[in-house]
Amino acid sequence: MTNFSMVLNKFFKLPVHPFNLNNEGKKTYSEWQYEKGIDTIKFYLKHTTVDEMFENKDVLDIGCGAGGKTVFYASQKVKSITGIEILSKYKKEAEFLARKYGVEDKFKFVSADASVMPFENESFDTIIMNDAMEHVDEPEKVLEECFRVLKKDGKLYLNFPPYNHPYGAHLSDAIGIPWVHVLFSEKTLINTYKELVKNLPDGKDRIEFRIGKREDGTEYFSYINKMSIKRYQKILNNSKFTVEYYKEEPLRNLFKHVAKLPFFKEYLVKMVVCVLKK
Repeated sequence: MTNFSMVLNKFFKLPVHPFNLNNEGKKTYSEWQYEKGIDTIKFYLKHTTVDEMFENKDVLDIGCGAGGKTVFYASQKVKSITGIEILSKYKKEAEFLARKYGVEDKFKFVSADASVMPFENESFDTIIMNDAMEHVDEPEKVLEECFRVLKKDGKLYLNFPPYNHPYGAHLSDAIGIPWVHVLFSEKTLINTYKELVKNLPDGKDRIEFRIGKREDGTEYFSYINKMSIKRYQKILNNSKFTVEYYKEEPLRNLFKHVAKLPFFKEYLVKMVVCVLKK
């Protein structure tokens, strides 16, 4: 099946991906994130404003990656902003970008696990959790931590793509087949992904980032928790937060009605978007 998936993949164009842009020397991961900054919050703007989210606020950006979007948020009149990221390797790149855009006095990069954050209670007015809920190992604990570090009346802006959406497997840096994780087994995808990236300059890093080993030695995609809409709603219902806004954005307007049906929504919703209040 690995050979078949590789042949099939040749018929699909890869979406634009920061890993590939970086390899091609077109832009760094942090620069790509910065340019996409407004896109990361566009769904919230159907409900709120940029000023309400950021102006004079102490902000936390969970899963900040190379800090590009965090630096963009820093330019939106924040009082202070902290980006938290489990991968410490991005610290230097993030801090360089903050200096480039003149926001280093407001910006801080912290390498830590979002399920045990090194912050005092009620430290932040706003928390952004953009495309991170599907990656954390312990989402329930992360939400508990968000509630703890938010100030009273503070808000958590959270969005994520459901696992079964077309590129929910997060392999589009190498595999362009939509719903590939529905068509092939995890073992096949692991073998395919390894084969496709092994000769890239950052191939080893990509494999280590995406693939882990269980105690029995079997490999699995460790960078993603396969978060579904159904699972998220259960986690949310058991949290302490008040839901101020909740929306499931369909892949296309054409699918807006069928994407409301319990089974089909897992495949036809591109983003779950919510604003949670303490």
